[in-house]
Parts: sequence; C-alpha cells; structure tokens
Amino acid sequence: MSPAPEARLPDAPAPEPLLAMPARHAGLRRFAPLALIIAVLAFGYLMGWQRYFTLQFLAESQQALSAHVTASPVLSRAGFFATYAVAVAVSFPAASVLTIFAGFLFGWLQGGLLVAGAATLGASALFLAARSAFGDALRSRVGGFAKAMAEGFERDAFNYLLALRLAPVFPFFVVNIVPALFKVPLPTYATATILGILPGTFAYAFLGQGVGASLDAARAAGTMVSVADLVTPQLLGAFFALGVVALIPVVIKRLRQRG
Repeated sequence: MSPAPEARLPDAPAPEPLLAMPARHAGLRRFAPLALIIAVLAFGYLMGWQRYFTLQFLAESQQALSAHVTASPVLSRAGFFATYAVAVAVSFPAASVLTIFAGFLFGWLQGGLLVAGAATLGASALFLAARSAFGDALRSRVGGFAKAMAEGFERDAFNYLLALRLAPVFPFFVVNIVPALFKVPLPTYATATILGILPGTFAYAFLGQGVGASLDAARAAGTMVSVADLVTPQLLGAFFALGVVALIPVVIKRLRQRG
C-alpha cells in the first residue's frame, strides 16, 4: 500500500520588492498634507462654519464679539490669528470678511497686522502642501508656452508674485497655489506675500473699522450688507494700479536683456 501523498500548502504570495514599499510610503507622505487640508475644508462645510464668516453674523454678534475682545484681549487676538491662518490654509472663502472683522474688532492698524501675519502663515502652509504633492511632477510635464512662463516666473519670482498679490485679478487661494508649481523658494514666497497683501489688508481693515455704522443702518432698515457694498470701483482700481507698478522692474529687466 503506497503512502498517501503529502498535502501541499498554497504557494505564498511573492514578497513585495523592498524598493516598492518606501516609494509607496513616500507617495503617501507627499499627499498627506494636502489630503489633511481637503479634509478640514470638507469638515468645515459639513459643520456649517461658513455661516460665521459673513457680515450678517457680524451684525448680529458685534456686541458680543466686542465684549469678548475687551474681556480677553490676548486670547481673542490669538484665537483670531489662528482662525484666519487655518481659513487661508484650507482655502475657506472668508479672507475679505475676516479682514473686515479684524478692523472692526481690533482697529485698522492692529487688525491689519494680525491679518497680514496670519494670511502669510496660512498661505505658506498651503504653498508647501501643494508643492509637496504636485510641484515637481507637474513642472516636469509642461512644455511650450507654459514652460517658458514657468522659467520666467522662476527668474523674477518675487516681482511676479508681488504683482499677483497687489492686483486682485485672481482669487487669493489661486495665487497661494500657483507658485507651488514653480521653483519658488519659501522665503521669497512669504516675503512677496506679506508685502503684496499689506495694501489690500489695511484697506479692508479700514473698511471694517467703520463698518459698525453701516451694519447698524442696515439692521434698522431690515436689509443686509455685503462686502461688495463696501468695496468701491476706485479701491479695486487702486489695487490694480499697484499690481502694474510691481511689474515695472520685470519689464525693464526684459528690455535690458533684449537690448
């Protein structure tokens, strides 16, 4: 009688190459900051936080907010700074309204400085997350006009970015992300950002310092005030002119190179 054949275990799966695991982990780390930003943004919308970033909310809560600032001057400023930085980092559409809040609560000068610092911090966080996720990969694939524009941006990154910050041609969050696709150093990005947003920041904070009367009048009349009601065409024209002025050094440099 022949012995029974030995039972064979199923073949074990081939081990994953050692180089594949670090590469996969590196990819996850590369996209993790951007994934966190998207998750926070989605969570904010699901929680309905957008209703707090309106002039209507300021009109309804101006007395309570002012009392809180008076009672806790340091904590209120720290909380506002953190809120603004996070809102900018996750691209929550609240920069203009929160800047008006800052002027109303802290005055145009102090509020403007708080906003400039918080906006630069939040924008830099988004810039780093976008550069980590997409910067090198996208830049290596562009060609033609896009490649020439990228090279021009990298040569004069400070002046280009300063002009984009000064002139309100593109949304704030777009200008936060676009430089991440080019080789813009973080110090250059942060310096051009804080200098470029200062005029608009102080202008909106100044509007906020005097918005209380407009909110009171609107509430008495049973109407609502929006940011568009406060921003004049003359103010937007001034921002655009500042952006054009910031591009003058770039134009002069190009003309000298051609000459």
